[in-house]
Amino acid sequence: MILIDGFKVSNEIKDELKIKIDQLISKGKKVPGLVTILVGDNPASKSYVNSKIKACAKIGMLSKIEELDSTTSEKALLELIDKYNNDPEYHGILVQLPLPDHIDENKVIEEISPQKDVDGFHPINVGNLVIGKETFYPCTPYGIVELLKRYNIDTKGKHVIVVGRSNIVGKPTANMMLQKKEGANSVVTICHSAANDLKQFTLQADILIAAIGRANFVTADMVKDGVVVIDVGINRIEDSSTEKGYRLVGDVKFDEVKEKASYITPVPKGVGPMTIAMLLKNTYEAYLRNEN
Repeated sequence: MILIDGFKVSNEIKDELKIKIDQLISKGKKVPGLVTILVGDNPASKSYVNSKIKACAKIGMLSKIEELDSTTSEKALLELIDKYNNDPEYHGILVQLPLPDHIDENKVIEEISPQKDVDGFHPINVGNLVIGKETFYPCTPYGIVELLKRYNIDTKGKHVIVVGRSNIVGKPTANMMLQKKEGANSVVTICHSAANDLKQFTLQADILIAAIGRANFVTADMVKDGVVVIDVGINRIEDSSTEKGYRLVGDVKFDEVKEKASYITPVPKGVGPMTIAMLLKNTYEAYLRNEN
């Protein structure tokens, strides 16, 4: 079994971007810029946004956080997005989800310019993904494909089972793995909670991508020998033996499944770190497209 180290790969990507940005600085050129808009005081969202800002600083990318009160109106948020749509210093705009209930998430996503949509959620970018055009790929699926590439895992013609159908992970991952491209070109099946017996599908997987949001859901009896396992889940479970009183686990029961897997991602330090790395990569790509 080979452990897929997302933490290591994400740092490699950041180092590669830092070299490119250092070259821009040495030539006196503008650097890529990312603005993150945070509405409310969700602790998990704040932590994630701070991680993004630290990652930007590490590679020399311009970054900014717009922190808004949870009572901010939808109109005010849309106006702020429009301001950054027209700001040449910022090439990527990210609105941290979830948003307060009084704000229409779809309206917000659609307000972001497709040319600055580094999260890859705008309907135009989603449509480009589905038909195989170059676009901004959603960061977590993009990270999954990058991990498969960097570990030289053969995906051509392999049966990929995606467990989960969210707009953020499940659907875009399935569409990316379908494309006739390097790191994809797979036969894809999407499974979800409506299946009477998920096991009959997961046992067919050459590559299993678990993104169902249920702790330790995939067990050893649900996979075949030699399977490649990509665990997207991040779930807190109580653990009184730890200082925080909890620990993080994935959607896959790691200790069991690793005995049958040829490759597997851990949780944490698997897919998670790749999400921020690919966000930075998308922002650099947005910069190149805009400046050229």
